[in-house]
Formats: sequence, structure tokens, C-alpha cells
Amino acid sequence: MRRWFLAALTAATLGALSPAQAQDAAQRPGQPDVSRISGGTYEVDANHTQVIWSVDHLGFTPLSGMFGRMSGTLLLDPKAPEAAKLAITIPMEGLVVTSPRFAEHLASAEFFDAAKFPTATFTSTRVTVRGTEATIAGELTLHGVTRPVTLEARFIGAGYNPQHKAENVGFTASASLKRSDFGLGEAVPMVSDEVTLTIVGAFKKRPT
Repeated sequence: MRRWFLAALTAATLGALSPAQAQDAAQRPGQPDVSRISGGTYEVDANHTQVIWSVDHLGFTPLSGMFGRMSGTLLLDPKAPEAAKLAITIPMEGLVVTSPRFAEHLASAEFFDAAKFPTATFTSTRVTVRGTEATIAGELTLHGVTRPVTLEARFIGAGYNPQHKAENVGFTASASLKRSDFGLGEAVPMVSDEVTLTIVGAFKKRPT
């Protein structure tokens, strides 16, 4: 039943594309097929993993920035997907925004206080799997404060990456949080307290 579902999912995904797009997709090393996941410990691909945050700025526009340069591990067992463990470290120096001046403001003691709190971390506590989607409950430590945060994740693809010469897996995820919960409530409500997170997670299997 599970393999039938995966085959149907792959067919439905490719069927939504034009013939040329489907042909290109079929040639890519990553495919939406969980049977390609062999299991083990996977390390964050820092070049292709990102956390994009977005807030409402003064009611005029959404404003976004991105965290990168992350490190961490994902433990996966395809026979027991709910036993997965995720641990991520997010360096504040990996923050990218629209201007150097804005970056300096966010790094200052008025906001992230990056000199005192140079990293944030997320550690999963429970994973609930529904086919190729999962709810990942965990604890986010940011600005010296630890709070529960839940990620809604979706499997994108797996396969052998010829550049890394290793098995790769990829996911997307979304979440929301209140920045004031982490002592980052400056300018609320002019700048929204609620922060929307859009996450791209790329992982490569650690050699055994």
C-alpha cells in the first residue's frame, strides 16, 4: 500500500508538469520517492538550507530576511519515520537583510544582541508523520529564551547527489511564532509580533 501511494504521488507530481518539464524532472538526481532514503545520520547542507522570516512592516508591506550558514543533523530511519531527530544551530552572523545598516540594527543589543547570543538552536521533541508530510514539534532557543515551536514539513526529494557524492534528502517547512515570546518585541504593533517562517532544509548523508 505504501509503495503504491508513493508511486501515485510521483505520477501525480510529474503529471502536473508539461512533457518537457516532466522529462527534465525525471532526469534530476532528487526524486519525490521516500524509498530512496536509506536512513542514517544526515548533515545540514549549509549552502542550500535557509530560514526565511517575514513580518508586517507598518501595515505597508511584508518585510523578509533570511538566516543561512546553518549546521546540524537529521537522524532518519525509513522503517520508523516518527523516530526522526532534528537538531539545528543557526548563527546570527548568517542573517541576510536588505542593507548593512538594517543588519547592524538587528544584530545590536536592541534586538538579537548577537554579541551575547551568537546562535539560535532548534531541537525536535516529537515527529508525527502523515505520508510525505510531518509535524515536527520542538524547542527553539533564541535570544536566550527557549519556547516550543512546531514545524509543518513536507518531503521534497531524495537521491544520490553527484556533487556531494552522497545521498541527499530535502524538505520544506513552515511555522509561525511571536517574537515577543523571545524578548524581541521592539516596535510591536507597528511591526507585527507574528513572524512567519518558510524553511528549506537540505541534508547530505554522513559517511559511515
